[in-house]
Amino acid sequence: MAHKYKHFQPKWFQEAFSGTSYRSIFKWGDPKEIKAPRESLYTMLKDLFDMTDEDFQDYSENLGLEEVQFDLPLTLTPAQIARFQSICGKEYVRTDDYARLSVAYGKTMYDILRLREKIVENVPDAVLYPENKEQIEAIVAYAQEEKIPVYVYGGGSSVTRGVECVKGGISLDMRLRFNKVISFNEVDQTITVEAGMSGPTLEEALRNAPKLFGAKRAYTCGHFPQSFEYSSVGGWVVTRGAGQNSTYYGCINDLVISQEYATPIGNIKTDTYPRKACGSDLNEIMMGSEGCFGVLTHVTLKVFRHQPETIRRFSYMFKDWRIAQAAAREIMQSEAGFPSVFRLSDPEETKIMLHLYGVMDSPLRHLFQLKGFKEDEMCLFLGFTNGEKKFSRNLAKSVGKIARKYGGLPLTGYVTRSWEKGRFTDPYMRDTMQDFGIVTDTMECSVNWSNMSKVHAEVRKFCKSRPHTICMTHMSHVYPQGANLYWIFISRFTDAEDFRKYHAGILDAIQKSGASMSHHHGIGKMFAPWLEGFLGEKEFGVLKALKNYFDPDNIMNPGGTLGLDLPEEKKIGLTDELTF
Repeated sequence: MAHKYKHFQPKWFQEAFSGTSYRSIFKWGDPKEIKAPRESLYTMLKDLFDMTDEDFQDYSENLGLEEVQFDLPLTLTPAQIARFQSICGKEYVRTDDYARLSVAYGKTMYDILRLREKIVENVPDAVLYPENKEQIEAIVAYAQEEKIPVYVYGGGSSVTRGVECVKGGISLDMRLRFNKVISFNEVDQTITVEAGMSGPTLEEALRNAPKLFGAKRAYTCGHFPQSFEYSSVGGWVVTRGAGQNSTYYGCINDLVISQEYATPIGNIKTDTYPRKACGSDLNEIMMGSEGCFGVLTHVTLKVFRHQPETIRRFSYMFKDWRIAQAAAREIMQSEAGFPSVFRLSDPEETKIMLHLYGVMDSPLRHLFQLKGFKEDEMCLFLGFTNGEKKFSRNLAKSVGKIARKYGGLPLTGYVTRSWEKGRFTDPYMRDTMQDFGIVTDTMECSVNWSNMSKVHAEVRKFCKSRPHTICMTHMSHVYPQGANLYWIFISRFTDAEDFRKYHAGILDAIQKSGASMSHHHGIGKMFAPWLEGFLGEKEFGVLKALKNYFDPDNIMNPGGTLGLDLPEEKKIGLTDELTF
């Protein structure tokens, strides 16, 4: 455990635990990886939550160390299970309690709170571990014959209840065997992979392209979501995900060239051309379908030259949120090019980040005071540029010129590098703090520049309506027309249902403020009640028509995903009042 404290040392949990325990399912990432807040952040959290050192002397929440065990009988027949075994191999079809629960929940706090409380629901009857697309096609074909619900588990990082097996049936766990490179084409700069491939495995293959594929140089996909280490290519595609470098490389829909699906009506495959004018784009139709049309098997992605030596990091401090927004808009509309990482934090997030990354323990703290920057008003802007050497350098200069025009205080590369070190490991802190009842979760949405301030204010107002709640917001995935607003809220919860109601209130505030329901997290079953209200009834009818075409018997991810089979009384429109 890093960050030894000078004073009281909280009892952060850092013991080994069973690989078949509840904690092994809800804990983020590597079982051995533990992360605790720095002492300055810990002190701040105590003040904000009205807690004392005594509250951290022992755990207030169930640690989840018990072995997974529950009593939910199978509904599949022995003959059906035997058929799946004949397709995948007997050892690759599991019906034990641990396997069933391991693919049932994602990583939203509603899932984790339920697991801590041992609330086991919506699990599959069997978990299948396919090896190739032919097996997946056979599985889907047989499931269609028998009308067996089919769910898919990629990396398990869903925060929308996207993988939950509401109707039982089977879940295809793609992680174990369905994670290989199918082909690499250096001439076209593309790579085709199986949908279960993880982010690190994809990047490792591309970085080693000269050795693995005889390529002339190393490559990158440029897609780095915070869940990068524990999310899958397939998950990125079916939820229309975005990585932290998307402002330059693009979101996943910008990176996908081709897809292949096993659907109840047969195999669906798109072509590999970079653009065409041949009717509606089938690639766009299939992306974001979240397993409701079929099982994604193969994906062809664009790749880019890996040039880490050309990165130019920057960080600036602006005096307030209004000025910071204006500077950000000017950077994106200046036509000088787009930075790769572009992260602008509002005052509350800036305050937390400065403590999280140790900036307030550095000489920079005195510089802020000297320059008249107030801790509860200033906004941190950080990021970096990618691309050809001169392009990257000139773009960084342009960013700096605009930032200084708006009064931005240049900071050292220390802040950006500190963020980079924690960009994939910060989620580990959630488990550490939740052992003491402090819950961290996230929401995000798309806004235009013209309604950004309104959405920011209205959603924050609801988030802060709960006493002792931190509501951090940053702008990321930025465009000339607007940006993604990403909320991180931290509060005290011990009850899953209490959390669900609060989470629903945030979603309702997002919809009523005029923002999109999601920028890159997807919809799943948790956001689904608001989707038709956001899209419009006739517009939503297009999705229903596609569902009826690809999956007429509703066996693909049934139970509320995208709201496609949601009862009318559970849908929430713009004028509806939330009821629980």
